[in-house]
Amino acid sequence: MTVLLRRDDLHASVSDPESASMNFLNEVAARFPAAISLAAGRPYDGFHTTDDLDRYLRGYLAHLEALGLSHEQRQRQLLQYGRTNGHLGALIARMLLVDEGIEVPEQAVMVTSGCQEAMVVALRGLCARPGDVVLAVEPCYVGLTGAARVLGVEVVPVPESAEGLDPDTVPAVVAAVRASGRRPRALYLVPNFANPSGASMPVAARHRLLEVAAECDLLLLEDDPYGLFGLDDEPRPTLKALDTGERVVYLGSFAKSCFPGARVGFLVADQTVVDAVGRRTLLAEELSAVKSLLTVNTSPVAQAVIGGFLVESGCSVRAAGKEKTAFYRRNLRTLLGALETSFGGDPRVHWNTPAGGFFAVLDVPLTADEALLETSGRDYGVLWTPMSFFYGFDGRGPGGGGRRQIRLSCSALPPEDIGEGVRRLAQLVGDRAEEER
Repeated sequence: MTVLLRRDDLHASVSDPESASMNFLNEVAARFPAAISLAAGRPYDGFHTTDDLDRYLRGYLAHLEALGLSHEQRQRQLLQYGRTNGHLGALIARMLLVDEGIEVPEQAVMVTSGCQEAMVVALRGLCARPGDVVLAVEPCYVGLTGAARVLGVEVVPVPESAEGLDPDTVPAVVAAVRASGRRPRALYLVPNFANPSGASMPVAARHRLLEVAAECDLLLLEDDPYGLFGLDDEPRPTLKALDTGERVVYLGSFAKSCFPGARVGFLVADQTVVDAVGRRTLLAEELSAVKSLLTVNTSPVAQAVIGGFLVESGCSVRAAGKEKTAFYRRNLRTLLGALETSFGGDPRVHWNTPAGGFFAVLDVPLTADEALLETSGRDYGVLWTPMSFFYGFDGRGPGGGGRRQIRLSCSALPPEDIGEGVRRLAQLVGDRAEEER
């Protein structure tokens, strides 16, 4: 007899509503390929070609040769298993110093298979006992909540304001978690132009959050994929750059600054770990045991591609990304202008005005759910993301928040498509809002 497995016997992450939501988005996009997608948060396709791969690889090999590695050593570094934490630590540490003013030793850097692996490694390493939980700003990027679900780690929400996380809301959440017998291990947030909300924390709030983290004995998991893409050149220091007490574990990615196909991210964990006999190591070195059981090591070939990109840019992704920054600035301004043109006369519709990044949030006078998205793709030729997908990770399920909100992304489109996409969306909202009256 053919084996039949009960879905109820599989891990909860298999049927997790957030995972199903992301799969649904992919399925809708595949069914309506001609629709304009204001849903996709990926980088614009036009910045790189496959010709760059060869150039970056050759540039990195030349860099290794300049460091004194023999031909055999260079071959082995790219073609064999490698060091668990990777071989880009020195280049990434230099990039962080040049671009962000973050000074850490290369031993504090772990190169990961995308930032998603960095999240898994950090959560698994920090949440060691039953009752260990992680706090996260809500609405929250589903990669973090999904990783926690796979690991069986509970995520406790901390509500986000229009200006990002309010640090003074954190102590009450921490106190409630501890009063219930659980142990809060870290707080996850995206301080710069967050996904999905687009919100960004003021500098004063960043300083205050570091004070609160120390008062609450809490680590901060800072995810910073969009920090390069502000609408202006106003300094927005990362939490890690302001961190004098080693409270921040910094999560980074080359998906937006280079290209996602390389699947290279990184984790910076310079916290000191002391064992039972007093031996001291860095947290990144301890976490290598977790990574070794996940992916053994990040692809050395992929690392070499990113290494060549870093060498070519002089370890300044900010300088190398000026064209990208200008493009994303133009796209975000185009999106905000299109919202004003198409919705500005409708008092029932509101939206935020992010200071950078890829995303904006639209409040609409109707339920923005999967059924409406299906109608939108089929009948109006435009796709978007229900904000409800980013809520409810504390067990409240669908309807926990964002039911009348839409996330709009402007990163993957040529500017001329953004206005048309918003016009189609306005037609949908106008038609359906009238029907629901």
